[in-house]
Parts: sequence; structure tokens; C-alpha cells
Amino acid sequence: MNLGFYMPTKVIVGKDCVRENSDVFKIGKKALIVTGKNSAKLSGALDDVKYALEKNNIEYVIFDKVMSNPTVECVYDGAETAMEEEVDFVIAIGGGSPMDSAKTIALLAVSDIERKNLFDGNIGNKALPMIHIPTTAGTGSEVTPYAILTNHEKQTKKSIASPCLFPTYALLDAKYTKNLGLATTVNTAIDSLSHSVEGMMSKRANIMADVIAKEAVKIIASTFDDLISGELTEDDREKLLYASMLGGVVISQTKTTAVHAMGYSLTYFKNIDHGRANGLLLGEFTKYIERNDKDRVKEILSCMNLDSAEEFKNILAKILGDKEKFEKEELELYAEIAQNAGGTLNSMFVPSKDEILQIYVESLM
Repeated sequence: MNLGFYMPTKVIVGKDCVRENSDVFKIGKKALIVTGKNSAKLSGALDDVKYALEKNNIEYVIFDKVMSNPTVECVYDGAETAMEEEVDFVIAIGGGSPMDSAKTIALLAVSDIERKNLFDGNIGNKALPMIHIPTTAGTGSEVTPYAILTNHEKQTKKSIASPCLFPTYALLDAKYTKNLGLATTVNTAIDSLSHSVEGMMSKRANIMADVIAKEAVKIIASTFDDLISGELTEDDREKLLYASMLGGVVISQTKTTAVHAMGYSLTYFKNIDHGRANGLLLGEFTKYIERNDKDRVKEILSCMNLDSAEEFKNILAKILGDKEKFEKEELELYAEIAQNAGGTLNSMFVPSKDEILQIYVESLM
């Protein structure tokens, strides 16, 4: 057996864990809090972070310019603020967009990387320490070494990766997710599910990641009925946040597959939420893998008490509701973009351009 497993982030889970673990904020003397305009305040997470910082006499500056699907321009703006304010650690509050932005800001604040070179794979291994506090249950970014940004030059979303992008701490409190709308709850849950399912369909899948992925899939599957009805309980929220973190641990080892690579075009060109984009494609991609390795897909489906990838696709359709309209010409462009993407090439069976197009067509038309 050949196996390597590295996950240095310390994870703390529980109600009021930010206030009750305020000592973790002593990793620096001045923090940059990276967030969007609303979620950190509305969830109560920002107040808890301020309490923890003020209790320890730690200064802080707030950078709240992060938008959904953050751009290169946004993170360079944040890095400039970090350098001007001479902060020595970064706190992320929010979903994937603030957390991915915070990682890149923490990197750029101590690294001289030109914009044109950000995605060339040579970003080094130096970043400011980070504390991540998710307010959605889907991205798992609080435990991964990746950051995803919108790259207008390539007309898609692109990732950067380095061990230095692992946060130092991840603090998970499901109370920050209790007021999320149903659409956000569903989309993030399906993003989380996609991470664990894709992890098991990745070239980099390994026995340890499989164990974690299966547990995450079982947990999320236990909430399917409530996701369909829209009646989420406090227990559901806790399960989904925990499973999201597990999914992040999975892809920190395995990376994602063609599902993510294909989904990025749906987000870039059609403004479809990232998790929803994955969900629209995941069932049909699982059918593609099933045609090549029935036993592997059976292993995944057993975690959801399902018998076929077609049944999985139908469950996803019930959860996601009516799908958007697409023209064949659009899907041909998306297939062109996705065919050589890193995620596509990381799939345990790499689909050809024609197979990618067929997955798009069967999923969306």
C-alpha cells in the first residue's frame, strides 16, 4: 500500500466554539478579517470574532469587499490592505468566496507574485497564519490547501494550491448557518456531497480519503428528505457543516474531478451557483464512471442506499428542482474549455471532449 496523508489544520467543532476558544486568536497581534458585506454580520460570527479579539487585546481591520466568485482584482486589493495595515494573521468569515479570498490575501501579503503569474503553479510556500470560520456548509475550504478565483482571461474559475494555504485553525459552529435560505442550504449541501463523491472518483483516491468520504456521503444522504421538503432542523445544520468539513478533508487529498471543471463554465457564463452547477452534472458523470467501473460506483451508492447512478441522478434532480435552459452551442464551448482542465484530467477515467459534451447534454438538455 502506498499512502500519504497531510492535513495540518486544527479543527474545533461546537456551539459557541469561537468565544470559548478565544485563545486560538493569539496567533498574531493584528488581524485582517476577510468577509463579504452581510453574512458575517447576519450570522453573528463577526460579533463573536470581535469579542475573541478584544478579549485578547488584539487589533483588527475588516476587509469586507469580497463578492461571490471573487476575482484576482479583489484579492490583490485585500493584500494591499493587509500590507498597509501591517497585519500578521488573517481571519476568514463566510462561505467559499471569503475563505478562498482570505487564503490568497494571506499568500500575497508576504509574497511578491505578479498577477500574470498567480495561476502558473509557482506560488511558493509562504503565507500569513489563518483562522477560518465557515458560515455555510458546503465548500470545506477551511481544511483545504486550495483557493478558487475567477479568471476572466481564461473565462473560467481557476485554482491555486500550496500547503501554505491550509488554515491554522478552523472553527465550526452550526449556529452561523441556521438562518441560511433554502437555496443556499441546498446548493452548499450538494457542493459538499460532490466533494466526497468526486473524491472517490479521483485518480488520487486512497483508502483513508475513502473512509472519510463514505462517512460524509452517509451524513448528507440522511438529510436528503429534509433538503427536498425544505424543513431543515438544527440537527441537519450540524450534520451538514460537519460533512462539509469532511468533504474538504477528502479533496485536500484527492482534488476534484471533471464535475468541478465542467461546472465552472455554468457559473462563469450563466451565473449558476457553484454547488448547484456541480449537482446538475454529478449524476450524469457518476453514470459515466459507472459504465467504466460498476463496483466503484456501487461502493459510493451504497452509502446512500441507492442501487444505480440513474437513481442518484433522479434524487439530485428532486433536490435541485427545475434546471436552467441551454443551447447546444453553449455546451460545445463549455466542453472545449473543460477538456484539458486539471479536474478533468484528475478523473479516474478521463472523458474525451465528445464524452464531456455528452455529459453536458444528458445533464442539461
